Amino acid sequence: MSLLVKGARQGRDVVRVTESSGLRFVGFSAHRLAGGETVTCPAGRREVCVVVLAGEATVRSGAAEYRDIGHRASVFADEAPFAAYFPGTSPIEIAARGACEVAVCTAPGTGRLPPRLIRPEQMKRSVRGKELNTRYVTDILPQDSPAESLLVVEVRTPTGHSSSYPPHKHDRTAADETYLEETYYHRVDPAQGFVFQRVYTDARDIDESHAVEDHDVMVVPCGYHPVVVPWGYQSYYLNVMAGPERAWRFHNDPAHEWILRKG
Repeated sequence: MSLLVKGARQGRDVVRVTESSGLRFVGFSAHRLAGGETVTCPAGRREVCVVVLAGEATVRSGAAEYRDIGHRASVFADEAPFAAYFPGTSPIEIAARGACEVAVCTAPGTGRLPPRLIRPEQMKRSVRGKELNTRYVTDILPQDSPAESLLVVEVRTPTGHSSSYPPHKHDRTAADETYLEETYYHRVDPAQGFVFQRVYTDARDIDESHAVEDHDVMVVPCGYHPVVVPWGYQSYYLNVMAGPERAWRFHNDPAHEWILRKG
């Protein structure tokens, strides 16, 4: 089964990652809505983080309602998004004010945490790497923010740069590493472009490399997962991670860790 999940170029439902993709913890979907259009997510034993990627939407579940959240025109804008956390105990309705794009990120949960709005000013923004390994990170739902399983982060990578690099993994339970499944929801600007992503393990029992296009998802059940952006295009990806322990501890590929000491 391929780790690449192709996104639809038209229509409301862009892409969906379910248990059929081989993941036990992470669930993901992305939707493009016209003004007045809605999408509903059913209740279940899964916590949910709705990220308004672009445009504005009203998001409601049970007694919680967050009206007209979202403000940026594109995921490539130099600003953080709006997001909303829900325990998943009631259906969630997302209604677009105008054209918008939203992501629905899910993971196992007991429903014990209350819903809340996550504003852009609450999100930590940082720069990682240097030179042609520089990328720009926004922590939407990090490990020091309340949730049961979910970790959500977005990354913008400039043209010609590498990202998620040196290659790292988080697929075992240890003092220096946590087991976290992950999805990468890719956007590319201009939209006709592509990026390259490889997913591989030490034993090479998984070793897949794909040309990933706009709106595609790469599924990372385990292993290292670097991204390279060709010249002329910008990369955006939304990462969703979840596993039995809600902490991000990772292990770099020893063959490439020397890069961190370069210069």
